[in-house]
Amino acid sequence: MEKRNEHIIVTEKLKKVYSDGGVPVPAVDGIDLTITQGEFSAIVGPSGSGKTTLLNIISGLDSPTEGKVWLNGNLISSMSGNELSDFRRDNIGFIFQAYNLIPVLSVEENIEYIMLLQGVPKEQRRQRVERILEDVGLTGFEDRMPLQLSGGQQQRVAIARAMVSRPALILADEPTANLDSKTGAELLDMMRKLNQDSGITFVFSTHDKMIMERAKRLIILKDGKIVGDENRE
Repeated sequence: MEKRNEHIIVTEKLKKVYSDGGVPVPAVDGIDLTITQGEFSAIVGPSGSGKTTLLNIISGLDSPTEGKVWLNGNLISSMSGNELSDFRRDNIGFIFQAYNLIPVLSVEENIEYIMLLQGVPKEQRRQRVERILEDVGLTGFEDRMPLQLSGGQQQRVAIARAMVSRPALILADEPTANLDSKTGAELLDMMRKLNQDSGITFVFSTHDKMIMERAKRLIILKDGKIVGDENRE
C-alpha cells in the first residue's frame, strides 16, 4: 500500500506484545495513526500506557510484534541492520530526557557529529552549527564541554543536534523531565518556534502538562490503545 508523503508517519495495526512470566502483555495494541508533515504533536497518557514503546517503534529503535510503520513514505518496519540505521540517521532527530550528549566532545562537536556521519563538508557543518547555536541561544558556547553547562543548556545542545541535520522528524521522549518548569517552558516555546520556522515535524511522548498545553495535537493512549485524538489548531 502506498503512503502519501505529506503523511510523515503512518502506522497500521501496530502491536507490541511482551511476555511476563509466559503471560502475553500488549504494550501497544492495534494502533492506526497518521501524522502529517509539520505537526507539533504529543502522545500522552499515564505511565504504562505505551507512549515510549510507540515512539520507539515509530523511530525504528524497536520493532513491532505485528503491523507496519511508514516514515516519509518508506516502510521502516521491514528494514533492519545498516539500512535501518542509515535511514534513522538521515531522517530522524532524537531528544531524550537524559540529554545523551557525548561528554568528551565540545558543544560544536556534539552538534556536528551526525553531519560528520552523513559526510557533510566541513565548511557547511561549521555554518550550520553557527546558525543553529544562534537559533537555540548558545552563540559563543561552541568550545564548552557538556559538564560545563546547566541542564537547560545541555538540552538546548541536544535540540540543536537533533535539528541541525534537517531531519524530516524529531522525536522527543519526556524532554522536559529533568528541567525546572521555567527552563522547560522556555525550551518548549523555542521548539515550537523552530517547528513553525523550519516545518520539521515534532512528536513528543510525555505526561508534562506544559507540553500538552503547547501541542497542536494530543494523541491520548491508555492500555496501548488510542482513546482520544484532539486537534487543537
